[in-house]
Amino acid sequence: MSEPSPIAELHAATAELDPPLAAVDLAALRANAADLVRRARGVPIRVASKSVRCRAVLEEVLGSDLTASGGFAGIMGYSLAEAIWLAGLGARDILLGYPTVDRGSLAKLATDPVLLDAITLMVDDLDQLDFIRAAVGSDKVAPRVCVDVDASLRIGPLHLGVRRSPIHSPEHAARVAGAARRRGFRVVGVMTYEAQIAGLPDTNPAVRLVKKASAFEIGRRRRQVVEAVRAEIGELEIVNSGGTGSIEVSISDPDVTEVTAGSGLYLPTLFDGYRNLAPRPAMYFAMPVLRHPAEGIATVFSGGYIASGPAGATRVPKPVWPKGLSLIGTEGAGEVQTPLTGADHLAIGDRVWFRHAKAGELLERFNQVQLVADGERTQVPSYRGEGQNFG
Repeated sequence: MSEPSPIAELHAATAELDPPLAAVDLAALRANAADLVRRARGVPIRVASKSVRCRAVLEEVLGSDLTASGGFAGIMGYSLAEAIWLAGLGARDILLGYPTVDRGSLAKLATDPVLLDAITLMVDDLDQLDFIRAAVGSDKVAPRVCVDVDASLRIGPLHLGVRRSPIHSPEHAARVAGAARRRGFRVVGVMTYEAQIAGLPDTNPAVRLVKKASAFEIGRRRRQVVEAVRAEIGELEIVNSGGTGSIEVSISDPDVTEVTAGSGLYLPTLFDGYRNLAPRPAMYFAMPVLRHPAEGIATVFSGGYIASGPAGATRVPKPVWPKGLSLIGTEGAGEVQTPLTGADHLAIGDRVWFRHAKAGELLERFNQVQLVADGERTQVPSYRGEGQNFG
């Protein structure tokens, strides 16, 4: 295990620890953060917390107050309970990326002026407004809301993108924004997340063609949406767009006030095929070799950390160090053990390093994260390690 590799420093710095363990190459993470800022060209980057799930890493890019630092500004949360927790730690600009029906958290939000100013809820349906108002329990409370607008590309019966908001047209967006204002909400923003651009690698010309067509279509439609919503309610604080893979597309629109990114800090395997991203993974996990069931095969403990999304080869973890290891097609990555081929050189107790297919999801498996820089290791808790599980 002496071959030169960016993982060698992680391996040496964590040598005294028993795996399973998760580790972050801080030099790579900081370089990735700087690259995101460079790509955003002065447009603030809101950090997607679902793709991080570690308070220390959020502080690394947003500062100790979890609010803004060095080109990063604000958090895109994935749960209202999470947003309330982060606000309690000092965060003052949290945009929920998804609607919420958490009645307990909505009631808590309604009683705290600090939370009401720090947290912006996401809506895309009039029924959500009714639900929030009932949970808040008062017509005098004015939660901040942002309208989520579908950014998928529609060509005839084809729907290219994810199934998010039912709002597609400028008229529909303006209608929901106006209804929210009349019902006593503070409408502060519009969001468009073009998943078919941000979440697809540039693997072939067909994909690149779809991305180009999507960029043109959402750029034109977003402008119309923003104009329609402004005509209904006035100026907006937030016009949020993008993801790690589509920053350049988003910032080309002068209406966009901020972009969102999170996975670009860790760079999991799903981002390996992007031409605009440097190949600089920062997050890894290690598993110990338990046995040799046959010549050339080593079995490591656990490892079946399958990423969300459509089931398939792109969602499984990838063994990356030592080189030459592969999953076995008939078994894959297992619940309590994972056999690997190409393992003649591995001894019982050796460690194999893997990369996860997605970013923050890995940390739902680990209580602690090892942050490694210049050969030194700092252990910090993940969300899970702090006893925080938001679903």
